[in-house]
Amino acid sequence: MTTLDSAKAWLEQDPDPVTRAELEALIPAAEGGDAAAMDALRDRFDTRLAFGTAGLRGELGAGSNRMNRVLVSQAATGFARWLLDRDENASVVIGYDGRVNSDVFARDSAELMAGAGVRVVLLPRMLPTPLVAFAVRHLGVSAGIMVTASHNPPRDNGYKVYLGGRDGGSQIVAPSDEQIHAAIVAVAETEVIGDLPRSTDYEVADESVIDAYVERAAAVALDETAERVTVPFVYTAMHGVGWEVSQRVFAAAGLGEPTVVAEQIEPDGAFPTVAFPNPEEPGAMDLSFETARRVGAALIIANDPDADRLAVAVPDSSEAAGWRRLSGNAVGALLGWRVAERLQRSGTQAKLAASLVSSPALAAVASAYGLSYSDTLTGFKWISRVGGLGYGFEEALGYLVNPGTIRDKDGISAAVDFVALVGELAAAGKTLDDHQHEFDERFGAFASAQVSLRVTDLSRIGAIMAALRDNPPSEIGGVRVSQVDDFIGGFGVFPAGDILRFWMLDGSRVIVRPSGTEPKVKVYIDASSDAGSVDERRASATARVAALEAGMRELIA
Repeated sequence: MTTLDSAKAWLEQDPDPVTRAELEALIPAAEGGDAAAMDALRDRFDTRLAFGTAGLRGELGAGSNRMNRVLVSQAATGFARWLLDRDENASVVIGYDGRVNSDVFARDSAELMAGAGVRVVLLPRMLPTPLVAFAVRHLGVSAGIMVTASHNPPRDNGYKVYLGGRDGGSQIVAPSDEQIHAAIVAVAETEVIGDLPRSTDYEVADESVIDAYVERAAAVALDETAERVTVPFVYTAMHGVGWEVSQRVFAAAGLGEPTVVAEQIEPDGAFPTVAFPNPEEPGAMDLSFETARRVGAALIIANDPDADRLAVAVPDSSEAAGWRRLSGNAVGALLGWRVAERLQRSGTQAKLAASLVSSPALAAVASAYGLSYSDTLTGFKWISRVGGLGYGFEEALGYLVNPGTIRDKDGISAAVDFVALVGELAAAGKTLDDHQHEFDERFGAFASAQVSLRVTDLSRIGAIMAALRDNPPSEIGGVRVSQVDDFIGGFGVFPAGDILRFWMLDGSRVIVRPSGTEPKVKVYIDASSDAGSVDERRASATARVAALEAGMRELIA
C-alpha cells in the first residue's frame, strides 16, 4: 500500500475532526504535487509508533506515527485481546492526565476494552500516574493503562501500561511489549475501528481508591518517634495533575499547606509557562524560584505533569536566582540514606537498587548499612522488579520510597518523605546542607554530570553509538580508559541494551546510551572521592567529572 493509500484508508476510519482536517488538507495537496505535503504524509504513515519502553508515546496528529484516536483504538483493542489470551477474566484500570485528548483516549480505551470483554475500571477524573500504578495492586486487576506523556513536550501524548498478577503492578518488559505490539499491528492491518465492538458497561472507580492511596503515601512520613517541625515550602504541579492528591497527602502527613505556584497549579495541556514541562529543563522552575523568594520558603517541591517525578530546590545565595535545584542523584542518595536508617531501626533486610546510569552513591549507602544492592538497566520497569526491594531510584528524578504500596516511581510519596526529612533536620537545628556534609563525610563525595545531544536526524544516534563501538577512545578528558563494557548483546546479568560503559583508570565512569523516550544521545558521568576533608573530596570529584564532560562533548559533537 502506498503512502497515499494508507492516508486515505486512515481518513475513512478517523472519528476525530481535528486529525481528519489535517488529512483532508494534506492528501489533495500531495496528489497535486506538493512535495512538502507528501513529506508530511510519509512522516505520518511510513512508520508506526512502536509499543515499547514506555508503552506508546509520540506527537499528537493524524497517522500511524502519531498519537490519535485511531492509533489508540487499535492499541486498546490489541491490548485487550492479548490480555484475554492470558486470562479469560482479564481486568484493567485506566487513568489519564490533563494533556490534550488524554480524557478522550482514556474513554475510547475503556469502551473498546469493555466491548472486547475485559472488565474495565476507569478512574473518576484526571489523576496522577502513581494512582494508576497503585490501583493495579490495590484493585487486584490484570493491568493498568495511564494516558500521559509525562514530561514530554506539550504536543505529545502517550499510553503507559502496567501488568498485575505475577508482574506485581510493574511496567511491561520484554517479551510482553513485543507481543502486545504484534497484537496491535494485527488489529491495524485487518480491521476498521468503526467496526470494533464498544461498550459503556464499564465501572467508574469511587473515591475509596484515591483515599487509600493518600493514606498509604502519607504513612511514609508518619514516624511517631521523629521530632519534626513544619517548614514553609513551595509546590508546583508544572501545569499537571499532581496538586489535588499532593495537597491531601501533605495534610494527612502533618506537613502543612505549601504555597503554590499559582500560574502552574491547575492542569493545562498547553503548558503556557514552560517550553518543556520538565523540572530538569532550564527555566522550568523559574516561577517556583520567584514564588519562593517572595514568601521566604525553605524548600521547593516540583512534580512533573503526571507527578511520577520529583524535583527539589533549596536556597543558595551563590546562584543568581537565589535557589538551586538538587540533582536527581543527590535527592536519590539522601532518600536512600533515609530508607536505610528506617530499615536498620526496624531490623528489616531489603535491597536498594538504582539504574546503572545513576550515581554509585546508593551502593555506598547499602554497603555501610549491610544491605544488598542491585544495578538495573535504565527505567523503573527494571528497578521495580528487583526482588526484596526496599528502595529504588533513577537519576532522572524518579524515586520509589514505598515499594510495598506501588511498583513505579512516585513523585508524591517521595515529596512527602523529603519534606519530612527537612522538617526533622530543622527540629534538630540542622539544614539540608549540613545533612549533605554528613553524607559526604560518611560515604564519600559523589559528583555527576550529564551530556544530552538532541538530534533531528535519528540516524545520527546510531552513527554515534557505532563510532564509539568501532573505535572506542583510549582516553577521555585526559584520563585513560581501563575497560569498556558493551551491553548490545547482553552483559553479565543484564539483558541486551544499546549501552556503552567506560571505566576510567581513576575509578570514575562514563556511560553512553540513546534515550528511550526522546531523540537524544545521553552521556552519564560519575566520580567520587573519600580522601581528605569534605571540601577536598568534593573538589576532587567535581574536577574529574568536569574533565570527563569536556572530553565527551568533543567525542560526540
